[in-house]
Amino acid sequence: MTDHDHPAGRRAVCRRRRCAALIAAGVLLPLPALAGCSEDDREASVAASQDIAPAPRSALKNGGTLRWAVDAMPGTLNAFQSDADATTARIAGAVLPSMFTIDASGRPQRNADYLDAADISTRDPKQVVTYKINPKARWSDGTAITAADFVAQWTALRGKDNAFWTARNAGYDRIGKVEQGANAHEVKVTFARPYADWRSLFTPLYPKSVMGSANAFNDGAREQLKVGAGPFLVQERDTEESRVILARNPKWWGAPAKLNRIVLQSLPGDKRAAALAEGSVDVAAVDQIAAKRVASARRPASSGSPRTPAEGNAGPQGNGNRAGARTDARAAAAENSVLRGYTIRKALEPAYTQLALNGSSGPLADDRVRRAVARALDRQALADTVLKPLDLPSKPLGSHLLMAGQYGYADHSDALGDQDAGAAKALLADAGWKSDGADHQQAGQKAGAPAPDGYPDEDGDEPSDDRYAGDRYGDESDESDESDEDMPDGDSDDRNPARAGRVHAGAPGRGDRPAAAEAPLSFTGAVGSEVQQSALLRQSASFYKQAAASEKADADGDTGSAAYVKYKRYKKRAAEALGAAELIETGQGPQLPGSGGHPGARHAAVERAADAAAAPRPADGKTSRIAAVKKNGKPLTLRFVLPDGAGSEQLRTVGRRIASMLGKIGIQTSLQRVSDASYFQDHIAGGDYDLALYSWPGTAYPATDARPIYAKPQPAPDGSLTVEQNYTRVGTDHIDQLFDQAASELDEGAAHTLVAQADARIWAAAGSIPLYQRPELVATKKSLANVGAFGFATPRFQDIGYQK
Repeated sequence: MTDHDHPAGRRAVCRRRRCAALIAAGVLLPLPALAGCSEDDREASVAASQDIAPAPRSALKNGGTLRWAVDAMPGTLNAFQSDADATTARIAGAVLPSMFTIDASGRPQRNADYLDAADISTRDPKQVVTYKINPKARWSDGTAITAADFVAQWTALRGKDNAFWTARNAGYDRIGKVEQGANAHEVKVTFARPYADWRSLFTPLYPKSVMGSANAFNDGAREQLKVGAGPFLVQERDTEESRVILARNPKWWGAPAKLNRIVLQSLPGDKRAAALAEGSVDVAAVDQIAAKRVASARRPASSGSPRTPAEGNAGPQGNGNRAGARTDARAAAAENSVLRGYTIRKALEPAYTQLALNGSSGPLADDRVRRAVARALDRQALADTVLKPLDLPSKPLGSHLLMAGQYGYADHSDALGDQDAGAAKALLADAGWKSDGADHQQAGQKAGAPAPDGYPDEDGDEPSDDRYAGDRYGDESDESDESDEDMPDGDSDDRNPARAGRVHAGAPGRGDRPAAAEAPLSFTGAVGSEVQQSALLRQSASFYKQAAASEKADADGDTGSAAYVKYKRYKKRAAEALGAAELIETGQGPQLPGSGGHPGARHAAVERAADAAAAPRPADGKTSRIAAVKKNGKPLTLRFVLPDGAGSEQLRTVGRRIASMLGKIGIQTSLQRVSDASYFQDHIAGGDYDLALYSWPGTAYPATDARPIYAKPQPAPDGSLTVEQNYTRVGTDHIDQLFDQAASELDEGAAHTLVAQADARIWAAAGSIPLYQRPELVATKKSLANVGAFGFATPRFQDIGYQK
């Protein structure tokens, strides 16, 4: 998971509950069947929403240290300040009171460690919530947790005193008063306006010593928390070592923490694979490439001892190479030995990736064009690309506001409609964007030949994405390395591009391989061992050679023909793939992101070729396969902005597939890769894009938390547009009204109905198209229990430990 495609890590007004939802844990509770999905579907989704190796406390050792990789040192330890982040939320969850936690189905649950009861005691004329604090609950300085702490937190967060530098006041601004009830352990909260999401309040709860004055709030809790009330306490914030150390709280009244210490170590995502190989961390969220590296370490070698490809390929003059390869093999064996001590916990993260359509100006300001884009998408294929290789449920997400398996989830995508190229073209035509010619083959293209790059196969299907299932490919490779000039010009089965990539009868070891133009343009998809990476690259080179040979024969010496141009292109790509394979085999790179190295020059060149494949093509009736739609003679071209970082290969792969899908209805896309540093702030938040991919986290409180994401932009006094967090700039008054009504509806069933209506309206507006829930991959030591891919659920830090 990368930060730049996740606005939760960027937005200043984000209430910290959204970050907390990404790191949480709890128990799975039985729920009734939900509207919009079958019981079997719901159970499958919930089962995929958490993977934490659950174990009873009696099965765990007492003691030990857990080293947990986090994205960064916390900017502040005050979760209600604008620079609080996911690490802040994780620390708060371990050391501060949470009145309600979230279960694996995304439902709030009363936390019995702090509350004996919490309910709406009065609804009319005012909503009153009565909290009964557990009398055993106390701060680490020995003082009891009382109504005074609740009063101080409301005073600080209600938004009436600008001296408190708060990030957001949602919910607290609806409270009319907070007062002590029958005794100091009873709190009565009276709301001036009804508030359905009242369970979100007072979590985390800070002591009066932090919330009681602006100075303490603004500065006192930024770098230290002298007082806590959780199973752990902040022992040290070590900026030099970039770590925060949490120690077991001796004053904790609940079940004592199994661990002695939790060390939260700042570790960027691209360094985590190397840290795992060294055994220097115990828990780390990882990307798919690092996860595959851990998985491949558990597979037995094909021979008695580990061996690199270079050893097997060394020639008569390869003694030095063989010695170096043996050294590398020993290092690889040692690394694998360490990695075998880890396992990958995987679940559907409570966050989703969306295609954002900027509706502020240009063609996408027309809702018909936005809906045409949406109806051109095969969301199932996109979900399969990301989730199927991980054996996670790959059904496209059907809601903007609730995640699959979450209580109340229902699919409302029918408010927009399923994929339908004909309907999409009709919408474009209605908006004035029409094709001036019929679809046709590219000039000089033979029936059955490899499809031009970036376009669908002859049968209309997208190029196969089986290349991303790295384990599908064995270690066999086409060892042919003859030069292109030596390739035969004959028309044998093995050299006929019409059959390239199809299943060859009696061709052992090939299976269902991609055709030449479908072969991987980026070896970042060849996840798994280096042997698999090089084998897949060599296979790609072989297919490109086959295609080049056929085109060379058709060109018949005419260097100006279209066949000769394609011959040169295929020849170049064959050389790139073969060269990259050879570099891997000799240990010179290029290495995969997350494997301890950096992408090499050939890696970048090959991925640039993939981007070029999805670039706009001229629609002149001669060289374009699908005619572009035009309006007033101008083709419809959308600028698709994508991040350029090493951790964003998956987003770019999805982006290229989307570009190909849009090409089928005549929409051209111009792919623009920008730096990670500028991707979100300058382009997404700044509105400098037509199409973009980024993610939003899920929430247990959509009526409150999702409203700013979909709120209708409002003109500001200076003439600018206030968009809150609605970076697509698409919204309606009706959607805002539905959110407002849901936030004030105290009947849970009625509130869910209003949220469902809002979601349907958001689908119909077609500014944001949910694609899939993101995969959550966490590497953990095999001996650890009650930790891993938490999904929605709030972690029980006191139950995390090592198995006996």
